[in-house]
Amino acid sequence: MAIAIATTAAYAKKAPIELSGVACETPPAAHCPDAQCPGTITSQQGSAVETATGRKFFLDYPCDLKPGEKVTFILSLHGAGSIGNWHRNYFPLIDYKDKYRLVIATPTSSVVANSNPPSHVWNGETDDAYLQNIVNLVYAQSKEKNFKIKAFWLVGHSQGGATSSRLIRTDFFKDKVDGFLSLSGGRIGGGPGRGDFGNLAGRGAVTGPARGAAPGGQAGGRGGTAPAALPDNNFSFIYETGEHEMDAKGLPVTSAWAEKEGCGARVRKQDVVDVKPGYVYDGSRQNPGSEGWGHLPRPGAAEVFAYSGCKDGRLVVDVVRLGKGHTEGLEPHVTEELVKLMLSAKK
Repeated sequence: MAIAIATTAAYAKKAPIELSGVACETPPAAHCPDAQCPGTITSQQGSAVETATGRKFFLDYPCDLKPGEKVTFILSLHGAGSIGNWHRNYFPLIDYKDKYRLVIATPTSSVVANSNPPSHVWNGETDDAYLQNIVNLVYAQSKEKNFKIKAFWLVGHSQGGATSSRLIRTDFFKDKVDGFLSLSGGRIGGGPGRGDFGNLAGRGAVTGPARGAAPGGQAGGRGGTAPAALPDNNFSFIYETGEHEMDAKGLPVTSAWAEKEGCGARVRKQDVVDVKPGYVYDGSRQNPGSEGWGHLPRPGAAEVFAYSGCKDGRLVVDVVRLGKGHTEGLEPHVTEELVKLMLSAKK
Protein backbone atom coordinates (compact mmCIF):
# COMPACT_ATOMS: atom_id res chain seq x y z
CA MET A 1 0.00 0.00 0.00
CA ALA A 2 2.82 2.42 0.91
CA ILE A 3 4.52 1.74 -2.44
CA ALA A 4 1.29 2.38 -4.31
CA ILE A 5 0.75 5.68 -2.50
CA ALA A 6 4.33 6.77 -3.18
CA THR A 7 3.99 5.87 -6.86
CA THR A 8 0.73 7.82 -7.14
CA ALA A 9 2.29 10.84 -5.45
CA ALA A 10 5.30 10.75 -7.76
CA TYR A 11 3.03 10.55 -10.81
CA ALA A 12 0.96 13.46 -9.55
CA LYS A 13 4.09 15.59 -9.19
CA LYS A 14 5.01 14.91 -12.81
CA ALA A 15 1.52 15.19 -14.31
CA PRO A 16 1.22 17.79 -17.10
CA ILE A 17 -0.36 21.14 -16.27
CA GLU A 18 -3.61 22.29 -17.88
CA LEU A 19 -3.78 26.05 -18.40
CA SER A 20 -6.98 28.04 -17.99
CA GLY A 21 -9.13 25.01 -18.74
CA VAL A 22 -7.58 24.57 -22.20
CA ALA A 23 -6.64 20.97 -22.88
CA CYS A 24 -3.31 20.63 -24.67
CA GLU A 25 -3.43 18.74 -27.96
CA THR A 26 -0.77 17.17 -30.18
CA PRO A 27 -0.81 18.30 -32.94
CA PRO A 28 -2.18 21.66 -31.76
CA ALA A 29 -5.86 22.35 -32.33
CA ALA A 30 -6.85 24.20 -35.52
CA HIS A 31 -3.44 23.65 -37.11
CA CYS A 32 -3.23 24.00 -40.88
CA PRO A 33 -2.26 20.93 -42.90
CA ASP A 34 0.84 21.13 -45.09
CA ALA A 35 -1.30 22.01 -48.10
CA GLN A 36 -4.71 23.51 -48.88
CA CYS A 37 -5.46 24.97 -45.44
CA PRO A 38 -9.21 25.68 -45.46
CA GLY A 39 -10.97 28.74 -44.11
CA THR A 40 -12.82 26.50 -41.67
CA ILE A 41 -9.49 26.17 -39.84
CA THR A 42 -8.10 29.72 -40.14
CA SER A 43 -11.41 31.22 -38.97
CA GLN A 44 -11.49 29.37 -35.65
CA GLN A 45 -11.37 31.53 -32.52
CA GLY A 46 -9.66 29.30 -29.94
CA SER A 47 -10.97 27.72 -26.74
CA ALA A 48 -9.44 29.98 -24.07
CA VAL A 49 -11.72 32.72 -22.77
CA GLU A 50 -10.85 36.16 -21.43
CA THR A 51 -13.53 36.32 -18.77
CA ALA A 52 -14.03 40.09 -18.52
CA THR A 53 -15.13 40.35 -22.14
CA GLY A 54 -16.02 36.75 -22.96
CA ARG A 55 -13.75 36.96 -26.01
CA LYS A 56 -11.96 33.79 -27.07
CA PHE A 57 -8.29 33.38 -27.92
CA PHE A 58 -5.76 30.61 -28.51
CA LEU A 59 -3.58 29.54 -25.60
CA ASP A 60 -0.88 27.06 -26.62
CA TYR A 61 1.69 25.52 -24.31
CA PRO A 62 3.88 22.40 -23.99
CA CYS A 63 1.71 19.37 -23.48
CA ASP A 64 4.18 18.02 -20.92
CA LEU A 65 4.50 21.28 -18.99
CA LYS A 66 5.33 20.51 -15.38
CA PRO A 67 5.29 22.40 -12.07
CA GLY A 68 8.49 24.34 -11.50
CA GLU A 69 9.38 24.57 -15.19
CA LYS A 70 10.66 27.77 -16.82
CA VAL A 71 8.92 28.95 -20.01
CA THR A 72 8.95 31.87 -22.44
CA PHE A 73 5.60 33.64 -22.75
CA ILE A 74 4.69 35.18 -26.13
CA LEU A 75 1.71 37.42 -26.92
CA SER A 76 1.31 37.18 -30.70
CA LEU A 77 -0.82 39.74 -32.60
CA HIS A 78 -2.21 39.47 -36.13
CA GLY A 79 -2.30 42.24 -38.74
CA ALA A 80 -5.22 44.46 -39.74
CA GLY A 81 -7.94 42.61 -41.60
CA SER A 82 -6.66 39.27 -40.37
CA ILE A 83 -7.64 37.02 -37.47
CA GLY A 84 -5.85 35.18 -34.69
CA ASN A 85 -5.70 31.71 -36.21
CA TRP A 86 -4.55 32.90 -39.64
CA HIS A 87 -1.68 34.63 -37.86
CA ARG A 88 -1.10 31.59 -35.63
CA ASN A 89 -0.40 29.60 -38.79
CA TYR A 90 1.37 32.50 -40.59
CA PHE A 91 4.02 32.54 -37.84
CA PRO A 92 3.66 28.97 -36.55
CA LEU A 93 5.20 29.18 -33.10
CA ILE A 94 2.91 26.28 -32.24
CA ASP A 95 5.24 23.95 -34.15
CA TYR A 96 8.02 24.72 -31.63
CA LYS A 97 6.16 25.18 -28.34
CA ASP A 98 7.17 21.78 -26.97
CA LYS A 99 10.79 21.84 -28.13
CA TYR A 100 11.48 25.38 -26.88
CA ARG A 101 9.01 25.51 -23.95
CA LEU A 102 6.75 28.30 -25.17
CA VAL A 103 3.43 29.53 -23.80
CA ILE A 104 1.71 31.43 -26.62
CA ALA A 105 -1.42 33.58 -26.47
CA THR A 106 -2.91 34.45 -29.87
CA PRO A 107 -5.99 36.69 -29.65
CA THR A 108 -8.22 38.28 -32.29
CA SER A 109 -8.78 42.04 -32.40
CA SER A 110 -12.09 43.86 -32.30
CA VAL A 111 -14.08 44.51 -35.47
CA VAL A 112 -14.03 47.90 -37.17
CA ALA A 113 -17.38 49.58 -36.62
CA ASN A 114 -19.78 49.30 -39.58
CA SER A 115 -17.28 47.42 -41.74
CA ASN A 116 -18.76 45.16 -44.41
CA PRO A 117 -17.48 42.52 -44.53
CA PRO A 118 -16.33 42.57 -40.88
CA SER A 119 -12.68 43.63 -40.61
CA HIS A 120 -10.50 43.10 -37.56
CA VAL A 121 -8.13 45.89 -36.52
CA TRP A 122 -6.35 46.47 -33.20
CA ASN A 123 -7.87 49.45 -31.44
CA GLY A 124 -6.58 50.83 -28.14
CA GLU A 125 -10.03 51.74 -26.85
CA THR A 126 -11.51 48.28 -27.36
CA ASP A 127 -8.49 45.98 -27.24
CA ASP A 128 -5.88 47.23 -24.77
CA ALA A 129 -7.74 46.06 -21.67
CA TYR A 130 -8.48 42.73 -23.37
CA LEU A 131 -4.78 42.19 -24.07
CA GLN A 132 -3.80 43.24 -20.56
CA ASN A 133 -6.30 40.79 -19.13
CA ILE A 134 -4.84 37.96 -21.23
CA VAL A 135 -1.37 38.77 -19.93
CA ASN A 136 -2.65 38.89 -16.36
CA LEU A 137 -4.43 35.57 -16.88
CA VAL A 138 -1.22 33.85 -18.03
CA TYR A 139 0.80 35.28 -15.15
CA ALA A 140 -1.93 34.21 -12.71
CA GLN A 141 -1.82 30.72 -14.19
CA SER A 142 1.96 30.64 -13.71
CA LYS A 143 1.48 31.30 -10.00
CA GLU A 144 -1.44 28.93 -9.61
CA LYS A 145 0.19 26.08 -11.55
CA ASN A 146 3.71 26.79 -10.26
CA PHE A 147 5.69 27.40 -13.44
CA LYS A 148 8.01 30.34 -14.05
CA ILE A 149 7.86 32.86 -16.90
CA LYS A 150 11.53 33.54 -17.54
CA ALA A 151 10.91 35.98 -20.43
CA PHE A 152 7.94 37.75 -22.03
CA TRP A 153 7.94 38.71 -25.74
CA LEU A 154 5.53 40.69 -27.86
CA VAL A 155 5.19 39.50 -31.47
CA GLY A 156 3.17 41.32 -34.10
CA HIS A 157 2.63 41.09 -37.83
CA SER A 158 1.96 44.30 -39.78
CA GLN A 159 -0.56 46.41 -37.82
CA GLY A 160 -0.07 43.93 -34.99
CA GLY A 161 3.59 44.93 -35.03
CA ALA A 162 2.73 48.63 -34.99
CA THR A 163 0.35 47.92 -32.11
CA SER A 164 3.09 46.04 -30.26
CA SER A 165 5.41 49.00 -30.79
CA ARG A 166 2.81 51.22 -29.15
CA LEU A 167 2.00 48.78 -26.35
CA ILE A 168 5.62 48.30 -25.34
CA ARG A 169 5.76 52.00 -24.40
CA THR A 170 2.70 51.86 -22.13
CA ASP A 171 2.85 51.63 -18.35
CA PHE A 172 1.36 48.13 -18.30
CA PHE A 173 3.77 46.53 -20.76
CA LYS A 174 7.02 48.49 -20.55
CA ASP A 175 8.19 46.90 -17.30
CA LYS A 176 7.03 43.41 -18.25
CA VAL A 177 8.23 42.90 -21.83
CA ASP A 178 11.75 41.56 -22.38
CA GLY A 179 11.64 41.53 -26.18
CA PHE A 180 9.69 42.51 -29.28
CA LEU A 181 9.62 40.70 -32.62
CA SER A 182 8.18 42.81 -35.43
CA LEU A 183 7.01 40.78 -38.42
CA SER A 184 6.73 43.38 -41.19
CA GLY A 185 5.33 45.70 -38.53
CA GLY A 186 7.85 48.53 -38.45
CA ARG A 187 11.53 48.70 -37.53
CA ILE A 188 12.38 50.58 -34.35
CA GLY A 189 15.45 52.68 -34.93
CA GLY A 190 14.97 53.54 -38.59
CA GLY A 191 12.90 51.60 -41.10
CA PRO A 192 13.28 50.81 -44.80
CA GLY A 193 11.20 52.47 -47.48
CA ARG A 194 8.09 50.63 -48.60
CA GLY A 195 8.05 48.64 -51.81
CA ASP A 196 5.23 48.43 -54.33
CA PHE A 197 2.23 46.70 -52.75
CA GLY A 198 0.47 47.01 -56.11
CA ASN A 199 -2.90 45.36 -55.70
CA LEU A 200 -3.63 46.28 -52.10
CA ALA A 201 -6.66 48.44 -52.80
CA GLY A 202 -8.53 46.05 -55.06
CA ARG A 203 -8.97 42.34 -54.58
CA GLY A 204 -8.84 40.09 -57.61
CA ALA A 205 -10.88 36.94 -57.84
CA VAL A 206 -9.39 33.91 -56.16
CA THR A 207 -8.30 31.41 -58.78
CA GLY A 208 -8.19 27.87 -57.47
CA PRO A 209 -8.14 26.87 -53.80
CA ALA A 210 -7.16 29.77 -51.56
CA ARG A 211 -4.67 27.84 -49.52
CA GLY A 212 -4.62 29.40 -46.08
CA ALA A 213 -6.53 32.49 -47.18
CA ALA A 214 -7.69 34.65 -44.32
CA PRO A 215 -11.44 34.81 -43.60
CA GLY A 216 -13.26 37.21 -45.86
CA GLY A 217 -10.28 37.40 -48.19
CA GLN A 218 -8.31 39.59 -45.84
CA ALA A 219 -4.82 38.90 -44.57
CA GLY A 220 -2.34 40.83 -42.63
CA GLY A 221 -3.21 44.47 -43.24
CA ARG A 222 -0.80 46.99 -44.68
CA GLY A 223 1.02 47.75 -41.52
CA GLY A 224 0.47 50.81 -39.46
CA THR A 225 2.34 53.76 -38.14
CA ALA A 226 4.45 53.05 -35.07
CA PRO A 227 5.50 55.96 -32.83
CA ALA A 228 8.47 57.81 -34.31
CA ALA A 229 10.47 58.40 -31.13
CA LEU A 230 12.50 55.59 -29.58
CA PRO A 231 10.97 53.97 -26.49
CA ASP A 232 12.60 54.99 -23.22
CA ASN A 233 12.63 51.44 -21.84
CA ASN A 234 15.11 48.72 -22.80
CA PHE A 235 14.34 45.43 -24.54
CA SER A 236 15.62 43.08 -27.23
CA PHE A 237 14.32 43.76 -30.72
CA ILE A 238 14.08 41.57 -33.82
CA TYR A 239 12.82 42.93 -37.12
CA GLU A 240 11.74 40.53 -39.87
CA THR A 241 10.55 41.56 -43.32
CA GLY A 242 10.14 40.29 -46.85
CA GLU A 243 12.66 41.54 -49.38
CA HIS A 244 9.95 42.84 -51.70
CA GLU A 245 8.23 44.84 -48.96
CA MET A 246 11.17 47.26 -49.06
CA ASP A 247 12.09 49.77 -51.74
CA ALA A 248 15.28 49.55 -53.80
CA LYS A 249 17.41 50.93 -50.95
CA GLY A 250 16.64 47.83 -48.93
CA LEU A 251 17.40 47.35 -45.26
CA PRO A 252 19.18 50.21 -43.45
CA VAL A 253 22.72 49.27 -42.42
CA THR A 254 22.45 51.18 -39.14
CA SER A 255 20.00 51.12 -36.26
CA ALA A 256 19.32 53.88 -33.76
CA TRP A 257 17.87 51.21 -31.48
CA ALA A 258 21.12 49.23 -31.61
CA GLU A 259 22.99 52.40 -30.69
CA LYS A 260 20.65 53.00 -27.75
CA GLU A 261 21.19 49.44 -26.54
CA GLY A 262 24.96 49.86 -26.68
CA CYS A 263 25.46 47.37 -29.50
CA GLY A 264 28.54 47.21 -31.70
CA ALA A 265 29.03 46.48 -35.36
CA ARG A 266 26.40 44.77 -37.50
CA VAL A 267 27.46 41.22 -38.40
CA ARG A 268 25.93 39.06 -41.10
CA LYS A 269 25.17 35.59 -39.84
CA GLN A 270 24.66 32.41 -41.82
CA ASP A 271 21.64 32.48 -44.11
CA VAL A 272 18.62 30.37 -43.17
CA VAL A 273 17.52 28.07 -46.00
CA ASP A 274 14.08 26.45 -46.20
CA VAL A 275 13.01 23.68 -48.53
CA LYS A 276 9.37 23.73 -47.35
CA PRO A 277 6.84 26.57 -47.73
CA GLY A 278 4.78 28.16 -44.99
CA TYR A 279 1.13 27.30 -44.38
CA VAL A 280 -0.86 30.38 -45.41
CA TYR A 281 -1.07 33.28 -47.84
CA ASP A 282 -3.61 35.87 -48.99
CA GLY A 283 -5.63 33.99 -51.58
CA SER A 284 -7.77 37.04 -52.36
CA ARG A 285 -5.04 39.02 -54.10
CA GLN A 286 -3.52 36.53 -56.51
CA ASN A 287 -5.30 37.59 -59.70
CA PRO A 288 -3.02 39.34 -60.29
CA GLY A 289 -0.62 39.01 -57.42
CA SER A 290 2.17 41.40 -56.49
CA GLU A 291 5.63 40.82 -55.11
CA GLY A 292 5.26 43.46 -52.43
CA TRP A 293 2.00 42.09 -51.05
CA GLY A 294 3.00 38.46 -51.55
CA HIS A 295 2.40 35.44 -53.74
CA LEU A 296 1.89 31.78 -52.86
CA PRO A 297 3.98 30.37 -50.00
CA ARG A 298 7.14 28.67 -51.19
CA PRO A 299 10.63 27.68 -50.00
CA GLY A 300 13.37 30.26 -49.80
CA ALA A 301 16.25 31.75 -47.86
CA ALA A 302 16.62 34.51 -45.28
CA GLU A 303 19.50 36.83 -44.45
CA VAL A 304 20.27 37.44 -40.76
CA PHE A 305 22.08 40.56 -39.49
CA ALA A 306 22.91 40.85 -35.79
CA TYR A 307 24.36 43.83 -33.92
CA SER A 308 27.15 42.61 -31.66
CA GLY A 309 27.75 43.08 -27.96
CA CYS A 310 24.52 44.75 -26.88
CA LYS A 311 24.40 45.71 -23.23
CA ASP A 312 22.97 43.39 -20.56
CA GLY A 313 22.81 40.49 -22.99
CA ARG A 314 20.02 41.94 -25.10
CA LEU A 315 20.00 41.52 -28.88
CA VAL A 316 19.11 43.60 -31.92
CA VAL A 317 18.67 41.58 -35.13
CA ASP A 318 17.31 42.13 -38.66
CA VAL A 319 16.02 39.22 -40.77
CA VAL A 320 15.15 39.56 -44.47
CA ARG A 321 13.27 36.79 -46.26
CA LEU A 322 14.58 36.87 -49.81
CA GLY A 323 12.07 36.99 -52.64
CA LYS A 324 9.10 37.32 -50.27
CA GLY A 325 6.43 39.94 -49.67
CA HIS A 326 4.04 40.84 -46.88
CA THR A 327 1.75 37.82 -46.58
CA GLU A 328 3.50 34.55 -47.45
CA GLY A 329 3.47 32.40 -44.31
CA LEU A 330 6.85 31.94 -42.65
CA GLU A 331 8.75 28.79 -43.52
CA PRO A 332 9.74 26.27 -40.80
CA HIS A 333 13.48 26.93 -40.55
CA VAL A 334 13.20 30.73 -40.45
CA THR A 335 10.41 30.40 -37.86
CA GLU A 336 12.64 28.22 -35.71
CA GLU A 337 15.58 30.61 -36.16
CA LEU A 338 13.45 33.49 -34.89
CA VAL A 339 12.42 31.41 -31.87
CA LYS A 340 16.06 30.55 -31.15
CA LEU A 341 17.01 34.22 -31.39
CA MET A 342 14.29 35.20 -28.92
CA LEU A 343 15.45 32.58 -26.46
CA SER A 344 19.10 33.60 -26.83
CA ALA A 345 18.46 37.09 -25.40
CA LYS A 346 19.21 37.61 -21.73
CA LYS A 347 16.84 39.58 -19.53
